[in-house]
Amino acid sequence: MAKKSDKASHLLKPPYNFDVEWEELMEDPEFIKVFLSDVLEKYIVKQRWYGGKSSKLKYIELSEYFRIQQHEEVYYGLILEVNFTEAFYQHYFLPIAFVSDKNFAQDDRILPLSIQNQEGFIIDAINLEAFRRVVYERIQTAIPNDTTRVQYHKSLNFGEEDYESSRFMGMEQSNTSIVYNEKYVLKFFRRIYADRNPDYEMSRFLSEKKEFKNTPAYLGSIQIKDHENVNITIGLMQAMVENDGDAWEYMLDELHKIFSNLEYKRINIEDLPNTERFERLEIRDIPPQVIDWAGLNIFNKIEKLAKRTAEMHIALGSEFEDTSFTPARFNGDYEVWLKNRLLYQFQNRLNTIENSLHKLDGLALELAQEFLERKNDIRKRFVDFNWTKLKGERLRVHGDYHLGQVLVKDDDFYILDFEGEPESTIRDRKVKQPPLKDVAGLFRSFHYAIYATIFNNQEKYKQDQNALFEAGEILYQYLIGLFLGAYVIEIQNANINIGYQQERVFLLKYSLLEKAVYELGYELNSRPRWAVIPLKGISNIINS
Repeated sequence: MAKKSDKASHLLKPPYNFDVEWEELMEDPEFIKVFLSDVLEKYIVKQRWYGGKSSKLKYIELSEYFRIQQHEEVYYGLILEVNFTEAFYQHYFLPIAFVSDKNFAQDDRILPLSIQNQEGFIIDAINLEAFRRVVYERIQTAIPNDTTRVQYHKSLNFGEEDYESSRFMGMEQSNTSIVYNEKYVLKFFRRIYADRNPDYEMSRFLSEKKEFKNTPAYLGSIQIKDHENVNITIGLMQAMVENDGDAWEYMLDELHKIFSNLEYKRINIEDLPNTERFERLEIRDIPPQVIDWAGLNIFNKIEKLAKRTAEMHIALGSEFEDTSFTPARFNGDYEVWLKNRLLYQFQNRLNTIENSLHKLDGLALELAQEFLERKNDIRKRFVDFNWTKLKGERLRVHGDYHLGQVLVKDDDFYILDFEGEPESTIRDRKVKQPPLKDVAGLFRSFHYAIYATIFNNQEKYKQDQNALFEAGEILYQYLIGLFLGAYVIEIQNANINIGYQQERVFLLKYSLLEKAVYELGYELNSRPRWAVIPLKGISNIINS
């Protein structure tokens, strides 16, 4: 492993010149020293996919490097270990290329240098169409049971099609996706873990083995074996789903129409009937006053989304050969793992909220004070998890399921992005969980969408904010009740064991509380005005 560059290397002046061929450059220790200098650090911290912006970077090491090549065309894939002063590290994937065109990739140059007196720049290779073409063609021509260090895999679902075009998919935070031939999407994982990525595992399992149609079809992948012979996923190829946008934006549009109807239809919020929390509903159970206000479309869509979610869990719960996907019972090990994780997270959020009260006012401040007053009650709810009372099963789940992970196409939904919760370790993301944890994640997303609509359109509605919150909470109860009604029927018809009614309600409340506490940290640190949303979610649970 190459160590951090010494101070002498930092004093070298560009243009750096290396008297070796490009194909041998990574074996030149002087190049490694120069490359791992402040120049790379300045480049890394500016990238959208860099996840260490809230920490202080200490130095970068080269953990692994490998060739990505076809015939005589050679690029390098680097696994960089970014070390932080807070005594932890993260790994990132960075493919590099050498270009001599002074007008190319001016914003994505990492290092100016000369190779055998040929002046040019080291750049992120993904900016280079020639590199993107090589990767596409290596997946297209992948051989079965590849045992080389860089392993390309091609699904039987990926037909024979020559490379035609490639482009960046758009603005992303943690990964970089390339659209090929306007039909396929290759996601390069930037944050790298010493294991197969759960997005790859779940996508391949659902698409290839279970033929679940409402997720992008798995077409191929790129894995490497590190120096410890561990498989690391660096790329995932899937079919591109033609779509009308994600379900988050769709829901915001629908909710804006619904809140606008309060004035347009002269709806009196105080006259709107409520429903019991977590009661399973069908559309015929929704009162006419609520249908008149919200219309039928949103309820039909919620039923369809519930059905697709259930079908995903049915596929994930019907495996009996691959032990990484077979259902599991609750046990003592899971209980210990869960409590340790959640109590640590709760204490972290408790500290954050104690230090953030000055940022809050109105309902948010009132709810934050309730959170602090009821902290022992909340902690007790996390501790009161007794696996011996639970009869349902745990499955591999989506893990970070929300409206932004769902695409809308006509009247249907497609589920994607199975990487799991960003703050969790790769091992934790693969722990089998109650499928109702995914359902709770989606419910929290419904709650967010309702409040986001109110925040984003406040000046367009005549009602005051608290009245809108009240209407939103009524609508929320009908949305989750209708979802549960459709979801539970599908699950039970497929003989997937998610527990009896009392157990289901317990797991939903537990998971909703977990998710809202998780959200609270982000909101308090990034946008305190929105902290009212998870705080209200927490209040709903501890007062029910």
